Amino acid sequence: MKSQPNRLINKIEPLGATALEMVRTLGRGAIFFFHGLFQILVLPVQFRKILEHTWFIGMKSMVVIVLTGIFTGMVLGLQGYYTLVRFGSEGMLGSAVALTLIRELGPVLTAIMVAARAGSAMAAEIGVMRISEQIDALETMDVNPVRYLFSPRIVAAVISFPLLTALFDVIGIFGGYITGSLLLGINPGIYFYRVNESVLMSDITGGFIKSIVFSLVVTTVCCGRGYFTHLHTRGGFGAKGVSHSTTTAVVNSCVLILVFDYIITYLLL
Repeated sequence: MKSQPNRLINKIEPLGATALEMVRTLGRGAIFFFHGLFQILVLPVQFRKILEHTWFIGMKSMVVIVLTGIFTGMVLGLQGYYTLVRFGSEGMLGSAVALTLIRELGPVLTAIMVAARAGSAMAAEIGVMRISEQIDALETMDVNPVRYLFSPRIVAAVISFPLLTALFDVIGIFGGYITGSLLLGINPGIYFYRVNESVLMSDITGGFIKSIVFSLVVTTVCCGRGYFTHLHTRGGFGAKGVSHSTTTAVVNSCVLILVFDYIITYLLL
C-alpha cells in the first residue's frame, strides 16, 4: 500500500511536468525568435525569398482582408447608428467607426485572418519539411534552416501586416459609410468630417505598432510550431503530427494576438 507522501507526489508530478514543458516551449520559442532576427542581418540578403513570402502573406491575403473589412465596417455602422441615435448623436457615427477600426479591430482582425490563412500554411509547410527530413538535409548541406525558412518570413510579415491593416481600416470606414450614409441616411459630409476630425496620428501609429508586434507573434508561433513538430508528439508522428502542430499554431497565435493587444493598449493609453 502506497504511503500518503507518495500518493501526494504522484498527484503533483503531472503539474510539475506540465510546467517544465511550458518553460521549455517558451525558452525554445525565444531562442528561435532571436536566432531568426539575427539571421536577417547576415549577408547576403535573401531578397527573392522575402519577395516570395511578401506576395504569399500580403497580396494573397488581400481578398479575405477586403471582405472582412467591408462587412466589419458595415456591422459597426449599423450597430453604432442604433446605439448613437438613442442619444441624438448619430452624427458621431464616423468617429465611432473610424476609431474602433483604427485602434482595435483593424490590427486585431487583420492579424487573426492572416494567421488563419497564411500562418496555418507556414506551419504545415515547415512541419512537412521536418517530418520528411528536408530540414535535416538542409543542415547536412550546411544551409542554416532558420535563416532559410524563418528569417525571410519575418521580414515579409513585418512589411505585409501594416499594409493589410491600413487596407482593412480604409475598407472598413467605407463599409461604415455604406451603412450609415447610403442605407440609413446620415449626411456623407458629416460622416467623413467626423472621421477626419477624430482620428489623430497617435491612433494610426498605435494601430501600426500593434500590427508589427502581431506580425512577429504570428510568424514566430506558426513557423516555430512547424519547425519543432518532431518535439510535440501528442498529435502523433507524420500527418497527424503536422495537423496537430498546424491547429495549435493558429489557436496559439489568435490567443497571443488578444493578449498582446491588451498589453499594447494598456501601454499606449
